[in-house]
Amino acid sequence: MAPDGEQAATAAAVAAAEAYPRIVATLIRVTGDWTLAEDCAQEALAAALERWPGDGVPGNPGGWLMTVARNRAVDVLRRATVERRKLHELAVLTLTSAEPEQAPGALDDRLRLIFTCCHPALPLEARVALTLRTICAVPTGDIARAFLVTESAMTRRLTRAKAKIAAAGIPYRVPTGRALTERLPGVLAVLYLLFTQGYNAAGEPAFAEEAIRLVRLVRRLMPDQPEVAALLALFLFQHSRRDARRDAAGDLLTLDRQDRARWDHAAIAEGAAILARTGPPDGPYALQARIAACHATAASARDTDWATIAACYDRLAALQPSPVIELNRAVAHGYASGPRRGLDLLAAARAGGALDGYPHALAVEAELTGRLGDRDRAAELFRQAAAAAFSDEERRALLARADSVPDLSGATDAPPRPGSARSVT
Repeated sequence: MAPDGEQAATAAAVAAAEAYPRIVATLIRVTGDWTLAEDCAQEALAAALERWPGDGVPGNPGGWLMTVARNRAVDVLRRATVERRKLHELAVLTLTSAEPEQAPGALDDRLRLIFTCCHPALPLEARVALTLRTICAVPTGDIARAFLVTESAMTRRLTRAKAKIAAAGIPYRVPTGRALTERLPGVLAVLYLLFTQGYNAAGEPAFAEEAIRLVRLVRRLMPDQPEVAALLALFLFQHSRRDARRDAAGDLLTLDRQDRARWDHAAIAEGAAILARTGPPDGPYALQARIAACHATAASARDTDWATIAACYDRLAALQPSPVIELNRAVAHGYASGPRRGLDLLAAARAGGALDGYPHALAVEAELTGRLGDRDRAAELFRQAAAAAFSDEERRALLARADSVPDLSGATDAPPRPGSARSVT
């Protein structure tokens, strides 16, 4: 592709990320037809990739895409001889001289679309998949690979989700008052899961970037919601390590082995600034963001403030109890107060059986056991964790740790040096 063509393709990609959800949201509101809105938006993007290399990128790419998509929708509806009201609304949807962002109702349209995709009547996986497909324009095949299903199976899943929205009469609107307070955590949970799909060892990095983009959008649309801001800060802290999480061979590096010079310090600074404006960490995402900030802003691994992390996990466990949170709480106290305290909390977290065979629980036990001086038992636990690992990357990292348990035979149960944890990547 010639340089001009490359530039046009890049401009099309940027315009797609910014304009696509606006176009789809607006067309869904006007036509009431989810599939039509997506198809017309996709055709507009295809037209841009075909025409912009030769004609040049328009000064208002978002408006150009909206116009093409709107005209395509008008053509389809005319052929289908649908009601005149929809045709009239599309005909007056003139956005060629203004960005879709500036059009009346454009922001509300996108927020409506996000809340509709994340409606609790849909299964959680369907909410994530629909968000990726409709708001982020991620190809169905890429979503299918992330969920370990075939493309045809994912197509059926998306079709069922859209059909349920139509059949159940799920309203295409942003809830208000108490309903908004009740529904917002569900929306944020979808974005959190979307980020996790990209941040995991075997995940799709682009998904994490889409989650950051979407939470930025929600924050812009809902600036007075502290948990939205906290979630953005959390994502920025975590994603700041993306380039330092693997070595030259592609193997995972635990946090204490990462080159902090490779962290994205601009993202860390932005996250810290956002967090400073959210007030006391009262919500679950604010508490998680505070924990991530302790890791991200420490000058070195040995400077990590484990006492603050442990205190945040105490509050998080009381606010949102779960076996995984209790597991992380055990890690934090293991480094704040000593490995015996961590093992006691780990045993309590395992009491219900929810963590049986969970590789991360085995790895935590291995780490704490090794710090008490039992290298053989620690190595065996690391091997058990590797056998149960969720990905090849995690398996290799755990086996490497089994082969390199440090000799702590003379260690006591005194609190460790802050930041000596090796379980965070």
